Amino acid sequence: MKVLYVSAEMVPFAKEGGLADVAGALPAALKNADIDIRCVIPAYASIDRKKFNLTPVKKVKPVSIPYSGMELKANLLEGKLPKTDVTVYFVENDYFFGRPGIYNDPQTKEGYKDNAERYVFYARALMELFKQLDWQPDVIHLNDQHTALIAGYLKRQYAAYNFYSKAKTVFSIHNLGYQGIYPKEVMWFAMFDQAEYYPMSPFEFYDKVNFMKIGITFSDIVNTVSRTYAEEIISSSEFGFGLEGVLRDRKSDLFGIINGIDYAEWNPEIDDLIPFKYSPKDLSGKKKNKASLLKEQGLDPAGDDIPLIGMISRLADQKGFDILGQCMDELLVNPLRMIILGTGQQQYHDMFKKFADKYKGKISVNLTFNNKLAHCIEAASDMFLMPSRYEPCGLNQLYSMKYGTVPIVRATGGLKDTVISFDAGSGKGTGYVFTDYSAKELMITVSKALILFQDKEKWIKLIKNCMSQDFSWDRSAKEYIDIYEKAMKK
Repeated sequence: MKVLYVSAEMVPFAKEGGLADVAGALPAALKNADIDIRCVIPAYASIDRKKFNLTPVKKVKPVSIPYSGMELKANLLEGKLPKTDVTVYFVENDYFFGRPGIYNDPQTKEGYKDNAERYVFYARALMELFKQLDWQPDVIHLNDQHTALIAGYLKRQYAAYNFYSKAKTVFSIHNLGYQGIYPKEVMWFAMFDQAEYYPMSPFEFYDKVNFMKIGITFSDIVNTVSRTYAEEIISSSEFGFGLEGVLRDRKSDLFGIINGIDYAEWNPEIDDLIPFKYSPKDLSGKKKNKASLLKEQGLDPAGDDIPLIGMISRLADQKGFDILGQCMDELLVNPLRMIILGTGQQQYHDMFKKFADKYKGKISVNLTFNNKLAHCIEAASDMFLMPSRYEPCGLNQLYSMKYGTVPIVRATGGLKDTVISFDAGSGKGTGYVFTDYSAKELMITVSKALILFQDKEKWIKLIKNCMSQDFSWDRSAKEYIDIYEKAMKK
């Protein structure tokens, strides 16, 4: 089976969020399962061509795409996903991708105003460049709104081309909250038939164009990144963001597959980014990591009876920071330490700065992205807090369990599917889960974890339950192969 995996970001080349982690790990697992998979992303300026040994693809000539009175050329480069034999292609164009950042301007922290044109160009250039390859995909796997137009192009413009004649599409929704909604004039540059733009058509969404809607409508199979999220997004506008009806129409073709994690990168037994390695058989390194991080972050030392709570997140409404803000004073009067890592909305930057000033020595706030610090927080923390309003899958609760860091989560999306409430009587479970989206329920649940933390025997049992879980990509890859086969049979 030949699969072309199309994304807007991919570790280690370009990363903005969790999509990059998935794109960098799932193809490798599929390759190990004997899938002939190749990947493609834009050739952003930040990608080091020399470091990754990127070279022009032989026999593929540059193509020209008309834009605003100009002819913009696109080239195709290729390299390898490090430590694998997976070929990765890069669509190169300096006008749209020869700038800093991926989606956002690093100076303004705002999305580029021409993002619609950038990802229309990416889709159109990709379709033209790939016609020249002597490798035909059976399945084109699209990811989120940036690549969604390709499903429309296949059904409307390119199905007759030999390269695409047998290609089926799988469209993965990683977060329905980001749909790619743009003015209807985008239809002109995208070169779709203007006659197809009318109320309730696949191309129309409240008098605008919605890239996500196009992907959902035209793809052969649609999936999202957890079973619960697949149910949530068809249940109401709260989760469906206006596309719940479109998704209900595709219900028979909608699947939920939990993301995996890369245990070659996230494993305390082999993690070179943490000061002290450890395992379920010997947890002494975890205590040392905690002491080391507390000192590094300028927090008051905490003994075995004072827990450290970690949070690594985009600072956004989705992640539950509004209800957390309501109970932070109540939380921080407890004997605990807290460390935050992430960037996002200014209101949450300001909120955490205020609490850091008010509770010096108890809370450390790091308004940045730092991969090494992320690993150290997972390795040092006793608990990991994820009170999300919604969470398509979530990765940090999976990392946390591998590091013996007990997740405290809200029962939504992938958090509900992966974390089982701990029962002190039976000793079964992997964390603490609350249902109501409220500061009260959040505080009650954290309090339960703080109480159990004092019972070292039961706490160690909970830690070992967490560390025994298997969320490897091999399991998820088998489920993706299954939906690829479903797509090919349609």
